[in-house]
Amino acid sequence: MKRSRRTFTAEFKAKIAIEAIKEEKTVSELAQIHQVHPNLIGLWKKEFLANAGKVFEGNKDDREEIKRLKKGNDDLVHQIGELTVDINWLKKKLR
Repeated sequence: MKRSRRTFTAEFKAKIAIEAIKEEKTVSELAQIHQVHPNLIGLWKKEFLANAGKVFEGNKDDREEIKRLKKGNDDLVHQIGELTVDINWLKKKLR
């Protein structure tokens, strides 16, 4: 009987990694509570600590992305306005 591979969400992994970092319970206890292998918890903890600095770096990229999207949105609103004017002019000419 085959057992399907389990997948874990990023939120779940982060929660477990934070619990492991707090060290209120041992890795074995956490593994038993959450029904995962202790090695997985160790990997998630390492990955969490390695990428912790990226939490604060994301703001600059996000701001640039927001500016780009706002400019694109403004361009689309302008284009919609022009098309609306054209449609209204064509409607008047057809009458």
